[in-house]
Parts: sequence; C-alpha cells; structure tokens
Amino acid sequence: MPSDQPEPEPPALPAALLDPWPVIVAGAVLWLLATIAAFTIGACESWRPIAIAGLGTGVVGTSIFLWQRTAARRGARGAQTGLEPSRNERGTTEEK
Repeated sequence: MPSDQPEPEPPALPAALLDPWPVIVAGAVLWLLATIAAFTIGACESWRPIAIAGLGTGVVGTSIFLWQRTAARRGARGAQTGLEPSRNERGTTEEK
C-alpha cells in the first residue's frame, strides 16, 4: 500500500565525523612509529618492508585525496562530490 508521505531522511553527520584529517594524521603517525621500530629494534627487522609499504600507501592515498579535493573545489567534471573543506577553511569565503 503506497503512502503519500515522503520517506524520512537520516540526520546529518556531526562535523567531527566529516573531517578526514584526524584519521589521516593518526594513520601516518602509527605507520611512522612502526617504521621507526622496524629500523631501531632488531627483533622487528622483518617489519621493514611492510612499514615502508604502509608509509608509501599513506603518501599515495593522501595525495589522491588532496588532488580530488582540489578538483572538487575547482569544479572539475570528474571530481568527487561531497568533499568538505578542512576545519580551518570552513566559514571563510574567498572571492577569486
């Protein structure tokens, strides 16, 4: 039986859950600590390739994220949508 009422929309996520930078920084710090441990603690020598790969993956992933966000701000056709500006960029509107 169809209803004339529209489906309810879920509430918006809090701003803290929309900001990707805490996750990016936490991941980078953890991989950096693993890399330091791999090169300073002899028992962790086998971690070296994995730690280097983790750092490299983080650099590539962060670079792609920044590239996509820049493209979204620029209004490029193939850019992702819904990428929010970072915390210190919110609330400021600059006219170009």
